Amino acid sequence: MPIETKVPSQIPPTLEGWVKLLDSIRLPVPKLSHDRVMAAINDSRRSMRDIAELMQGSPALVLSVIREANHSANASQAEPAESLEVALNRLGLTRTGQLLARLPALPDIDIPPVLRQFQLISQHASQQASGLFASRLARLWQEIHWGSLLFLAPLWPLAMVHPRLLDAWELRVIHKGEDAAHVEQELFGVRIMQLCRAVAEHWRLPGWVTQGYRLLLEERDQLAKTLSIAREEDPLVQQHRLDEEPGLRRWFNQPANTVLLANGLALAAQVGWDNPHLLRWQLLTSLYLQTSLDDVQQQVHQQAAASARQHASHALFHPAVALLWPWDQRRPHPDMLAPPAPASEDIDRWRKLCTELLAQPSPFTNAIHLSTQARDALLACGMQRIMLLMLDKANNSLRVLQTAGLPREAAALHMPVEGNKLLQRLTSQPAQLRLTPENHAQFGALMPAALRACFDGEHLLLRSLAVNGQVLMLAIADQGGKPLADVSVQAFGKTTPCIERALAAFGNRNA
Repeated sequence: MPIETKVPSQIPPTLEGWVKLLDSIRLPVPKLSHDRVMAAINDSRRSMRDIAELMQGSPALVLSVIREANHSANASQAEPAESLEVALNRLGLTRTGQLLARLPALPDIDIPPVLRQFQLISQHASQQASGLFASRLARLWQEIHWGSLLFLAPLWPLAMVHPRLLDAWELRVIHKGEDAAHVEQELFGVRIMQLCRAVAEHWRLPGWVTQGYRLLLEERDQLAKTLSIAREEDPLVQQHRLDEEPGLRRWFNQPANTVLLANGLALAAQVGWDNPHLLRWQLLTSLYLQTSLDDVQQQVHQQAAASARQHASHALFHPAVALLWPWDQRRPHPDMLAPPAPASEDIDRWRKLCTELLAQPSPFTNAIHLSTQARDALLACGMQRIMLLMLDKANNSLRVLQTAGLPREAAALHMPVEGNKLLQRLTSQPAQLRLTPENHAQFGALMPAALRACFDGEHLLLRSLAVNGQVLMLAIADQGGKPLADVSVQAFGKTTPCIERALAAFGNRNA
C-alpha cells in the first residue's frame, strides 16, 4: 500500500476525526530494516525470535505488525498482543511477509525528521524501562519492553502529517511555559493525552499503554499524592506515609506504571538534565524502586548512554549528548535559534540578482518576470518563507504574485485591504514592520488570518514597495518563524530598494 504523503490542510474538528486521520497514515519503514526482515522471513533457517529481534530496529515496523495482529479477524475477540513475538505467531510468516510488502520502505534520509525524533524518544524510553525495571520484574520484561516502546506510538503519525503543530506545542508549552490545555485546544482542538488514548484504544495497543494514558487523564490526583510522598527526603517518612495509604501504595506499585515512568524520563530528558519535569519523574522512579534519587539519576544517565550507543543518529538529538554539556544547559527549541548567516556563494548570488534588478533599461518582460527575480534575491539573502503581493488599486486588494517556502494554496490568496488597519497602513505609504516576540501580540493580531496561517512564527518582516511614494507591492518574509539573522535582515533592507528601482524602470520601459 503506498505511503500517505499528502498533509491535510485542515485540522480535524473532532476527536473521532483525528483518530480516523492518524489511522489512515502509513508510516515509512527504514529500507535497511525492511530488507533485512524480508530476507529473514524468506529464510527457513530463521526462527520467529530471530525475526522479532531484527524488527526491533524499526519502531514503525513493530507497530505495523502489532496493529495488524490485533485487528485480524481471528484476534477480534482475543486479548491484544502484548509483545512482538505474540503478534508474529498470531499472524504467521506468510501474512507478515504480505504486510511488509505493503509497507513503504524508504532510506533514513527520506523519513521526516520529526517522526524519526519521536521514534528515537520511544527507543530511549524502552532502554530506560529495560534497564531500570525489567531485571526487577523479570517475568514481565516483554510487557515492559514493548509497552514502553509503543507508548508514544499514537504521536508518530501526527509527527508525519502535522510536524509544525508538534513543534509549536513544544515551543509554547515546554520552552515558554504556556498553559498546555489552552495551547492544545488552540492547535489541535483536543487534548493530546485524550487523542493518544483514543488512538491507542483504536489500534488495540498493549494494555499497559492505554493504562498509562488513563492514569494521566483520570488519576492525576493519585499521581500528585504520590509525587508529594516522593519529595520527602527521608526514606522512613516516605514509608510511613505509604503505610498510611495502602490503596495508594497498591495503585502506584502496579507493574504497568513502569511504562509511564520510562516515557516520562525519556521525554523530559529531551529538554535537559536539569529541569523540573525530569526531576518529578526521577523522584517518582526513586519511590517506585525504593532507592535514592542519586542512584536513580546515575542509572538513568547510564541507560541514556546505552540507548545512544544503539540508536543515536547524527541528524537527531539524543539526550546522552547533553550529559557532556554544563549541567544547567538545556536544549533550545529550533525555533528559538537564529538560522546561520547565508553562505558566501548565496551572498554572491544575491549580489548578482540585485545587480540585475538595477539594470537599465529594464530587462523584465512582465510583472511575473520581475517578481520572480525579486523572490530569488530574497531567498539568496537567507529568507526561507516569502510572499510578494501586488496592490490592485481598482479593487483595493492584494493578490499574491510570488511565494517561496509556503503551501501551494498560499499562491491563491486574495485579500481586501479595506477593514484591515495593518494592510491599510502598509499600502497607504511606504513602511516597514518587523515583528518580534515583544510586539507580536500587538501587531500579529492585526494580520489577516490567512497571512497568520502562512507565517506562524513571531519573527517576520513586512515591507511596502513603492515608486514615487505610491505603494505597488508588499513583501513579506521570514526565516521559518525563527529569530532573524542580522546579516539576512540587513540584506533584506538592501534588497527592497533594488526591487523598487526595478519597478520604477519597468514602469518607464516604454518612455
